[in-house]
Amino acid sequence: MGKNKEKVSPGWAKFCGWLLRRMGWESVGGPMKEPKAIVLGVPHTSVWDFLVSYLFYSQYGHVAHIMIKKEFFFWPLGPILRACGAVPVDRSNASTLVRSLIHEMEGAEVFHLAIAPEGTRKAAKRWKTGFHLIARETGATVYLGYFDWGRKRISVGEPFELTEDSGKDMQRIYEHYRPLGLVGKNKDGFIVP
Repeated sequence: MGKNKEKVSPGWAKFCGWLLRRMGWESVGGPMKEPKAIVLGVPHTSVWDFLVSYLFYSQYGHVAHIMIKKEFFFWPLGPILRACGAVPVDRSNASTLVRSLIHEMEGAEVFHLAIAPEGTRKAAKRWKTGFHLIARETGATVYLGYFDWGRKRISVGEPFELTEDSGKDMQRIYEHYRPLGLVGKNKDGFIVP
């Protein structure tokens, strides 16, 4: 996957914060503090989620890497996506995808990864658990982040302590998100299982 940058310039960070506020968004809290961390981005219903998330995290001078299917990395979009922290992935083999992300995180001093646990922009009846394996294998802290298009609030949320039982952890994660009343850009594209 190659060497990834972890910081943006101060001028670009300031511009990103200004643009995010100009778009009407409120930032709640700041970036993840640990050198290796994973933030769950919920709800994921639109490609616009990427832009809002990018602006949010970049305003703090940091890069949060995201997985984007490799088919989007054509000229001229590919170099732009890479510059924004996107990591091209082959979604046809889930275990290879997870292993490559583990390898990427283990080889980096600092690596913040944003993952949409729904795995799709459509309403998902069950969320993916690859982040759980990645976090346990790399020691990364998991944050329960959100971007709420209804209230236009975005945050990395709070840290979540994982156990060895991914099934029970997912139930606890669902219970955390249910009462928040989050709204996706495409309102019908999000449900909490």
